[in-house]
Amino acid sequence: MNFGAIIIGDEILSGKRIDQHFSKITKLLGARGLRLSWAEYLGDERERIAATLRRSFAAGDVVFSFGGIGNTPDDHTRQAAALALGVDLVLHPDAERELRARFGADLNDVRLLLGTFPRGVDIVPNPFNRIAGFCVRDHYFLPGFPQMAHPMAEWALDTFYPHLFNLNPSVDKAFLLTGPNAYESALLDLMQRIVADYPALRLFSLPSVGDDGQRRHLELGVEGELSLVDQVMEDIRQEIERRGIGWRWRD
Repeated sequence: MNFGAIIIGDEILSGKRIDQHFSKITKLLGARGLRLSWAEYLGDERERIAATLRRSFAAGDVVFSFGGIGNTPDDHTRQAAALALGVDLVLHPDAERELRARFGADLNDVRLLLGTFPRGVDIVPNPFNRIAGFCVRDHYFLPGFPQMAHPMAEWALDTFYPHLFNLNPSVDKAFLLTGPNAYESALLDLMQRIVADYPALRLFSLPSVGDDGQRRHLELGVEGELSLVDQVMEDIRQEIERRGIGWRWRD
């Protein structure tokens, strides 16, 4: 299964707040032998969020959506999810139970909106303050607050997807290449051959340029199953030495 992330909020797109969700979800997935396939950043625009959700529901991916599930006028994710699913919004009994435990006698109609979700979903428990998120069709709708959302995402992974953990353990190794021939276009033929000969691996090349605009080095490597990675790295090493390119292992 592919994993995706949708990160919602005008405050992130405007730079008023720095996103913390992307780095965290990649770490949570990576610790379980999984990886993020895609991510989208969206503003607080209901129709655009709904259109994105229609695509991701159709794709069948596991998706973590961060932000916009509150009850203020600039929160649109609950409504957008309902639009994408073609259902109405209703007060979820489990979310209501959590809200009553959280607020007690101070619970009112405004706070109950926090438990109003698209019909037919399940809740995602919030260990921080008991204001639940919701999930449906492998999509997990979580708050924008990292201290709430990240434990909720971890709970979802460990509850529903442990059968996917570490199915194909992978490593990545790379050389740092230096010298006049250590640039991508000069090594394109080598990279094309590696991709063709080893389709099970992911090849990557990352040039490094200093503040003065001068090339520093080229990071060239592959990611995949350990024994195959070692085989390919030896293949690359022999070829770059034949071409007189300097190298060292990336730390």
